[in-house]
Amino acid sequence: MTDRFDCYYCRDNLHGKKYVKKDEKHVCTKCFDKLCANTCAECKRPIGADSKELHHKNRHWHEDCFRCVKCSKPLASEPFNARDDGKIMCGKCGSREDGNRCQACYKVVLPGSQNVEYKNKMWHEECFTCFECKQPIRTQSFLTKGEDIYCAPCHDKKFAKKCFHCKQPITSGGISYQDQPWHSECFVCKTCHKGLAGARFTSHENDVYCVDCFKTDVAKKCHGCKNPITGFGHGTNVVNYEGFSWHEYCFNCKKCCLSLANKRFVINGEQIHCPDCAKKV
Repeated sequence: MTDRFDCYYCRDNLHGKKYVKKDEKHVCTKCFDKLCANTCAECKRPIGADSKELHHKNRHWHEDCFRCVKCSKPLASEPFNARDDGKIMCGKCGSREDGNRCQACYKVVLPGSQNVEYKNKMWHEECFTCFECKQPIRTQSFLTKGEDIYCAPCHDKKFAKKCFHCKQPITSGGISYQDQPWHSECFVCKTCHKGLAGARFTSHENDVYCVDCFKTDVAKKCHGCKNPITGFGHGTNVVNYEGFSWHEYCFNCKKCCLSLANKRFVINGEQIHCPDCAKKV
Protein backbone atom coordinates (compact mmCIF):
# COMPACT_ATOMS: atom_id res chain seq x y z
CA MET A 1 0.00 0.00 0.00
CA THR A 2 1.42 3.42 -1.01
CA ASP A 3 1.86 6.14 1.68
CA ARG A 4 -0.49 9.07 1.26
CA PHE A 5 0.98 12.27 -0.15
CA ASP A 6 -1.53 14.99 0.56
CA CYS A 7 -1.79 18.79 0.35
CA TYR A 8 -1.01 20.30 3.73
CA TYR A 9 -4.15 22.43 3.63
CA CYS A 10 -6.94 20.65 1.73
CA ARG A 11 -5.62 17.09 2.12
CA ASP A 12 -6.08 16.32 -1.55
CA ASN A 13 -3.86 13.49 -2.73
CA LEU A 14 -0.89 14.99 -4.63
CA HIS A 15 0.29 11.81 -6.38
CA GLY A 16 0.64 12.60 -10.07
CA LYS A 17 -0.30 16.26 -9.55
CA LYS A 18 1.65 19.52 -9.60
CA TYR A 19 2.43 20.93 -6.18
CA VAL A 20 4.61 23.50 -4.44
CA LYS A 21 6.90 23.00 -1.46
CA LYS A 22 6.40 25.94 0.90
CA ASP A 23 8.19 26.09 4.28
CA GLU A 24 8.77 22.32 4.13
CA LYS A 25 5.06 21.80 3.48
CA HIS A 26 3.63 20.29 0.28
CA VAL A 27 0.81 22.41 -1.08
CA CYS A 28 -1.41 21.94 -4.13
CA THR A 29 -1.35 24.80 -6.62
CA LYS A 30 -4.90 25.85 -5.77
CA CYS A 31 -4.15 26.23 -2.07
CA PHE A 32 -0.81 27.85 -2.82
CA ASP A 33 -2.44 30.56 -4.93
CA LYS A 34 -5.13 31.12 -2.31
CA LEU A 35 -3.18 30.86 0.93
CA CYS A 36 0.58 31.07 0.32
CA ALA A 37 1.32 33.18 -2.75
CA ASN A 38 3.23 36.42 -2.26
CA THR A 39 1.61 39.64 -3.42
CA CYS A 40 3.25 41.48 -6.32
CA ALA A 41 4.62 44.85 -5.16
CA GLU A 42 3.59 46.40 -8.47
CA CYS A 43 0.16 45.06 -9.48
CA LYS A 44 -0.87 43.92 -5.95
CA ARG A 45 -2.10 40.57 -7.27
CA PRO A 46 -0.99 37.14 -6.00
CA ILE A 47 2.05 35.60 -7.68
CA GLY A 48 0.62 32.17 -8.50
CA ALA A 49 2.41 28.86 -8.67
CA ASP A 50 2.51 29.06 -12.46
CA SER A 51 4.11 32.54 -12.47
CA LYS A 52 7.81 33.33 -12.35
CA GLU A 53 8.56 35.33 -9.21
CA LEU A 54 11.32 37.87 -8.59
CA HIS A 55 12.20 39.22 -5.15
CA HIS A 56 14.46 41.86 -3.65
CA LYS A 57 14.70 42.91 0.00
CA ASN A 58 11.52 41.13 1.11
CA ARG A 59 9.50 42.49 -1.81
CA HIS A 60 8.10 40.33 -4.60
CA TRP A 61 7.10 40.86 -8.23
CA HIS A 62 5.71 38.99 -11.19
CA GLU A 63 8.51 38.77 -13.76
CA ASP A 64 6.61 41.02 -16.18
CA CYS A 65 5.86 43.55 -13.42
CA PHE A 66 9.52 44.02 -12.50
CA ARG A 67 10.11 47.13 -14.63
CA CYS A 68 11.74 50.54 -14.36
CA VAL A 69 9.30 52.97 -12.77
CA LYS A 70 10.46 55.70 -15.19
CA CYS A 71 10.80 54.10 -18.64
CA SER A 72 9.02 50.74 -18.06
CA LYS A 73 12.03 48.77 -19.31
CA PRO A 74 11.84 45.08 -18.20
CA LEU A 75 14.52 44.46 -15.56
CA ALA A 76 14.29 40.69 -14.95
CA SER A 77 17.71 40.15 -16.53
CA GLU A 78 19.09 43.71 -16.37
CA PRO A 79 21.04 45.72 -13.76
CA PHE A 80 18.69 47.83 -11.67
CA ASN A 81 18.72 50.51 -9.02
CA ALA A 82 16.57 50.09 -5.89
CA ARG A 83 15.83 53.55 -4.49
CA ASP A 84 15.36 54.37 -0.81
CA ASP A 85 11.72 55.19 -1.53
CA GLY A 86 11.18 51.66 -2.87
CA LYS A 87 11.17 52.61 -6.55
CA ILE A 88 12.95 50.30 -8.97
CA MET A 89 14.77 51.93 -11.88
CA CYS A 90 17.00 50.80 -14.69
CA GLY A 91 20.61 51.95 -14.38
CA LYS A 92 20.20 54.72 -16.92
CA CYS A 93 17.13 56.28 -15.31
CA GLY A 94 18.66 55.82 -11.87
CA SER A 95 21.77 57.71 -12.90
CA ARG A 96 19.63 60.57 -14.18
CA GLU A 97 17.87 60.74 -10.83
CA ASP A 98 21.07 60.52 -8.87
CA GLY A 99 23.87 62.83 -10.04
CA ASN A 100 26.65 60.87 -8.38
CA ARG A 101 26.17 57.75 -10.49
CA CYS A 102 28.39 56.96 -13.48
CA GLN A 103 26.65 57.56 -16.82
CA ALA A 104 28.27 54.43 -18.30
CA CYS A 105 28.09 51.67 -15.66
CA TYR A 106 25.41 53.34 -13.44
CA LYS A 107 27.41 52.54 -10.30
CA VAL A 108 28.06 55.13 -7.61
CA VAL A 109 31.03 57.44 -8.18
CA LEU A 110 32.63 57.51 -4.75
CA PRO A 111 33.82 60.85 -3.38
CA GLY A 112 37.54 61.31 -3.99
CA SER A 113 37.71 58.69 -6.76
CA GLN A 114 39.09 59.48 -10.23
CA ASN A 115 36.18 60.72 -12.29
CA VAL A 116 35.21 62.91 -15.24
CA GLU A 117 32.47 65.54 -15.12
CA TYR A 118 31.02 66.88 -18.37
CA LYS A 119 27.80 68.86 -18.86
CA ASN A 120 26.70 68.20 -15.28
CA LYS A 121 27.10 64.44 -15.73
CA MET A 122 29.67 62.18 -14.14
CA TRP A 123 31.67 59.11 -15.17
CA HIS A 124 34.31 56.92 -13.55
CA GLU A 125 37.56 57.86 -15.29
CA GLU A 126 37.86 54.37 -16.80
CA CYS A 127 34.23 54.50 -17.99
CA PHE A 128 34.64 57.76 -19.91
CA THR A 129 35.63 56.09 -23.18
CA CYS A 130 35.70 56.85 -26.89
CA PHE A 131 32.58 55.61 -28.66
CA GLU A 132 34.69 54.29 -31.55
CA CYS A 133 37.89 52.73 -30.10
CA LYS A 134 36.46 52.15 -26.59
CA GLN A 135 39.66 53.42 -24.96
CA PRO A 136 39.46 55.71 -21.90
CA ILE A 137 39.78 59.38 -22.81
CA ARG A 138 41.57 60.32 -19.56
CA THR A 139 43.58 63.52 -20.16
CA GLN A 140 43.18 63.55 -23.97
CA SER A 141 41.08 66.10 -25.78
CA PHE A 142 37.73 64.80 -27.03
CA LEU A 143 34.84 65.84 -29.26
CA THR A 144 31.17 64.93 -29.29
CA LYS A 145 28.73 63.91 -32.00
CA GLY A 146 25.18 63.90 -30.69
CA GLU A 147 25.35 62.01 -27.38
CA ASP A 148 28.50 60.09 -28.34
CA ILE A 149 32.02 61.00 -27.22
CA TYR A 150 35.11 60.52 -29.41
CA CYS A 151 38.84 60.89 -28.85
CA ALA A 152 40.33 63.38 -31.32
CA PRO A 153 41.98 60.77 -33.63
CA CYS A 154 38.77 58.72 -33.96
CA HIS A 155 36.65 61.83 -34.50
CA ASP A 156 38.99 63.05 -37.25
CA LYS A 157 39.06 59.62 -38.90
CA LYS A 158 35.28 59.24 -38.85
CA PHE A 159 33.99 62.78 -39.41
CA ALA A 160 36.75 65.16 -40.59
CA LYS A 161 36.84 66.17 -44.25
CA LYS A 162 39.51 64.41 -46.32
CA CYS A 163 42.01 66.41 -48.33
CA PHE A 164 41.31 66.11 -52.07
CA HIS A 165 45.05 65.68 -52.73
CA CYS A 166 46.44 63.41 -49.98
CA LYS A 167 43.13 61.90 -48.77
CA GLN A 168 44.11 62.45 -45.13
CA PRO A 169 41.78 64.16 -42.58
CA ILE A 170 41.88 67.95 -42.35
CA THR A 171 42.04 68.56 -38.61
CA SER A 172 42.38 72.34 -38.70
CA GLY A 173 42.40 75.16 -41.23
CA GLY A 174 42.45 74.01 -44.84
CA ILE A 175 41.01 75.65 -47.94
CA SER A 176 38.22 74.86 -50.38
CA TYR A 177 38.60 74.92 -54.17
CA GLN A 178 35.88 73.83 -56.61
CA ASP A 179 33.87 72.43 -53.66
CA GLN A 180 36.78 70.19 -52.63
CA PRO A 181 38.69 70.51 -49.32
CA TRP A 182 42.50 70.73 -49.28
CA HIS A 183 45.21 71.00 -46.65
CA SER A 184 46.86 74.41 -47.13
CA GLU A 185 50.22 72.66 -47.49
CA CYS A 186 48.80 70.37 -50.23
CA PHE A 187 47.42 73.21 -52.35
CA VAL A 188 50.61 73.99 -54.27
CA CYS A 189 51.69 74.80 -57.83
CA LYS A 190 52.04 71.70 -60.01
CA THR A 191 55.39 72.91 -61.36
CA CYS A 192 57.29 74.82 -58.66
CA HIS A 193 55.36 73.50 -55.60
CA LYS A 194 54.92 76.98 -54.18
CA GLY A 195 51.98 77.25 -51.78
CA LEU A 196 48.95 78.83 -53.42
CA ALA A 197 46.79 79.57 -50.36
CA GLY A 198 46.07 83.30 -50.52
CA ALA A 199 47.91 83.69 -53.84
CA ARG A 200 46.69 84.13 -57.43
CA PHE A 201 46.57 80.85 -59.35
CA THR A 202 44.81 79.14 -62.22
CA SER A 203 44.02 75.56 -63.17
CA HIS A 204 44.62 73.43 -66.22
CA GLU A 205 43.49 69.82 -66.69
CA ASN A 206 42.73 69.39 -62.95
CA ASP A 207 46.14 70.75 -61.88
CA VAL A 208 46.73 74.16 -60.29
CA TYR A 209 49.57 76.54 -61.19
CA CYS A 210 50.94 79.79 -59.88
CA VAL A 211 50.69 82.65 -62.35
CA ASP A 212 54.38 82.56 -63.33
CA CYS A 213 54.47 78.80 -64.01
CA PHE A 214 51.20 78.94 -65.91
CA LYS A 215 52.60 81.70 -68.16
CA THR A 216 55.84 79.86 -68.95
CA ASP A 217 54.73 76.21 -69.02
CA VAL A 218 51.03 75.99 -69.86
CA ALA A 219 49.49 79.13 -71.32
CA LYS A 220 48.97 79.48 -75.07
CA LYS A 221 50.87 82.30 -76.79
CA CYS A 222 48.96 85.12 -78.43
CA HIS A 223 49.31 84.94 -82.24
CA GLY A 224 49.47 88.72 -82.26
CA CYS A 225 51.83 89.85 -79.48
CA LYS A 226 53.40 86.42 -78.78
CA ASN A 227 52.89 86.86 -75.02
CA PRO A 228 51.14 84.24 -72.83
CA ILE A 229 47.34 84.28 -72.68
CA THR A 230 46.84 83.88 -68.94
CA GLY A 231 43.20 84.79 -68.45
CA PHE A 232 44.21 87.35 -65.82
CA GLY A 233 43.42 91.05 -65.78
CA HIS A 234 43.37 92.81 -69.13
CA GLY A 235 43.91 89.54 -70.98
CA THR A 236 40.80 87.80 -69.72
CA ASN A 237 38.92 87.60 -73.07
CA VAL A 238 40.38 85.38 -75.81
CA VAL A 239 39.67 84.93 -79.52
CA ASN A 240 40.32 81.51 -81.07
CA TYR A 241 40.39 80.80 -84.79
CA GLU A 242 41.71 77.77 -86.71
CA GLY A 243 44.11 76.66 -83.99
CA PHE A 244 45.41 80.14 -83.19
CA SER A 245 44.58 82.29 -80.18
CA TRP A 246 44.71 86.04 -79.56
CA HIS A 247 44.16 88.33 -76.64
CA GLU A 248 40.95 90.12 -77.51
CA TYR A 249 42.80 93.43 -77.44
CA CYS A 250 45.35 92.05 -79.96
CA PHE A 251 42.74 90.86 -82.44
CA ASN A 252 42.85 94.05 -84.57
CA CYS A 253 43.03 94.96 -88.23
CA LYS A 254 46.70 95.07 -89.25
CA LYS A 255 46.18 98.22 -91.31
CA CYS A 256 43.64 100.42 -89.47
CA CYS A 257 43.92 98.82 -86.01
CA LEU A 258 40.12 98.42 -85.73
CA SER A 259 39.19 95.85 -83.10
CA LEU A 260 37.73 92.82 -84.88
CA ALA A 261 36.43 90.94 -81.84
CA ASN A 262 32.88 89.77 -82.64
CA LYS A 263 33.16 91.33 -86.15
CA ARG A 264 33.78 90.09 -89.66
CA PHE A 265 37.43 89.80 -90.64
CA VAL A 266 39.71 88.48 -93.35
CA ILE A 267 42.86 86.40 -92.78
CA ASN A 268 45.67 87.12 -95.23
CA GLY A 269 48.63 84.90 -94.40
CA GLU A 270 49.68 85.86 -90.85
CA GLN A 271 47.76 89.11 -90.92
CA ILE A 272 44.17 90.03 -90.05
CA HIS A 273 42.25 92.76 -91.81
CA CYS A 274 38.83 94.26 -91.61
CA PRO A 275 36.78 93.74 -94.84
CA ASP A 276 37.42 97.33 -95.98
CA CYS A 277 41.20 97.19 -95.55
CA ALA A 278 41.33 93.69 -97.05
CA LYS A 279 40.02 95.14 -100.34
CA LYS A 280 42.88 97.63 -100.41
CA VAL A 281 45.64 95.13 -99.72
